[in-house]
Amino acid sequence: MSERESMEYDVVVVGGGPAGLATAIRLKQLAAEKNQEIGVCVLEKGAELGAHILSGAVMDPLALTELIPDWKAKGAPLNVPVTQDKFLFLSQNGARATPNWLLPPCFHNEGNYIVRLGDVVKWLGEQAEALGVEIFPGFAAVEVLYDENGAVRGVATGDMGVARDGSHTDHYQPGMELHARYTVFAEGARGQLGRQLIDRYKLDDGRDPQAYGIGIKEMWEVDPAQSKPGLVIHTAGWPLDSDTYGGSFLYHLDNNLVAVGMIVGLDYANPWLSPFDEFQRYKTHPAIRGTFEGGKRIAYGARAITAGGLLSLPKLTFPGGVLVGCEAGFLNASRIKGSHAAIKSGKLAAEAAFDALVADRRQDELAAYPEAFKASWLHDELNKARNFKQWFKKGRTVATLMTGIEQLVFKGKMPWTLRHSKPDHACLQPASQCARIDYPKPDGKLTFDKLSSVFISNTNHDENEPVHLTLKDPSVPVKVNLATYGGPEARYCPAGVYEFIKDDHGDDRLQINAQNCVHCKTCDIKDPTQNIVWVAPQGGEGPVYSGM
Repeated sequence: MSERESMEYDVVVVGGGPAGLATAIRLKQLAAEKNQEIGVCVLEKGAELGAHILSGAVMDPLALTELIPDWKAKGAPLNVPVTQDKFLFLSQNGARATPNWLLPPCFHNEGNYIVRLGDVVKWLGEQAEALGVEIFPGFAAVEVLYDENGAVRGVATGDMGVARDGSHTDHYQPGMELHARYTVFAEGARGQLGRQLIDRYKLDDGRDPQAYGIGIKEMWEVDPAQSKPGLVIHTAGWPLDSDTYGGSFLYHLDNNLVAVGMIVGLDYANPWLSPFDEFQRYKTHPAIRGTFEGGKRIAYGARAITAGGLLSLPKLTFPGGVLVGCEAGFLNASRIKGSHAAIKSGKLAAEAAFDALVADRRQDELAAYPEAFKASWLHDELNKARNFKQWFKKGRTVATLMTGIEQLVFKGKMPWTLRHSKPDHACLQPASQCARIDYPKPDGKLTFDKLSSVFISNTNHDENEPVHLTLKDPSVPVKVNLATYGGPEARYCPAGVYEFIKDDHGDDRLQINAQNCVHCKTCDIKDPTQNIVWVAPQGGEGPVYSGM
């Protein structure tokens, strides 16, 4: 076995999204201000920065302004200010607009920008590199390294050039160990290493289970007559039933581009539901379809989001490291925004780490980070929204009413807190107890199938590498998931990865088309038996999103 080489840094950041890059930038800013030399590197599993970034996205520039006050002069790609907000409640054929004066503050976007978050991330990467941050795209961190006392001392990247049977190909290269005084985990929602850390250090003790949604998104080039740069539309209602959490977004960018997507809460009960097909149906609504007629779909992607908010936030620190951004779950579901929270959390973590480095500390707990978070505007913002997701357990009507009361009447300072104790995967009911859902066939113009969608996500995996969607017990998908839940993995996956087929003896088996995987993590979250474990494939693989 080849021995892994190692590199030493003061701080290693796992994940090149907004949170990870903000951490790295702030560390280097402080080092320059205080005339200190510190080594910072960022590992990014995507082939390039932004390759795996997918978000709506309307961005609140508050945290970015704190991090880089002159972002506008430096050319940050925040070019489309929001000019109009609309919130629609959809029935099958109708749409009822909520007057703006009745919209809670969380649905107002004055001063915000419609962005392509992948482009923002590339720009943040340029700022980080200009400050001396070392960025390694195409290297997935797959293992947490611990010292003899049980503290995190860094991470290891995955081996390259491993064949499906585990043998080494001619291109084999062992992974690299990156050792650090502190390691920052910024992998995004349901991170592979973050999940392990939460379990090992019991960081979620006393917290509500994390709640997730799957976000499915397309980018369209529309008829110029339909383009309204700055227009933000959110909807609730059809096609989802009143007991299923979710809604849609439709954002008008410049250059005749429109971002459209749907978020479906992964606590849904009916195993026959397909989030991908619900999204395709949504685009056929009379109030929506006109935007896309005469247009062309140019990009597709999907990604799980964290939606539990403050009540599901794990402990942020452990010996030798911290969780930041969506790895921890800072997204504010009530505002449908996470990038500002990711940047703010990264900045706060960096400041705590820098003070520890200057004091010549290493691999202890950065207690100053959660303390700074509790004193910040981000904590205040998430505290105001703490009940948002929980109200949807009582149905859309109650949730809509109570969100309005909490935000408009109580201004987010309500004297009650709602809790939940059931993880998303435990919410699925047996297929025999639920109504089947028949989805219309796609027309190839407005609505599409999964495989043609995956094609335009530019997803690529080597078919000869080990399957990165692993099963704890290979018998469970047929014996339990298919028998009891009707094989829900074939529907909750938005990329056609899972399908049940008959073998040569006429018996059912689960086929895993791992090369289709867009790294959304939905299977890892929603599998009712928690039998599927998503691990990073060999470095650089997966989707290549262009400014999504």
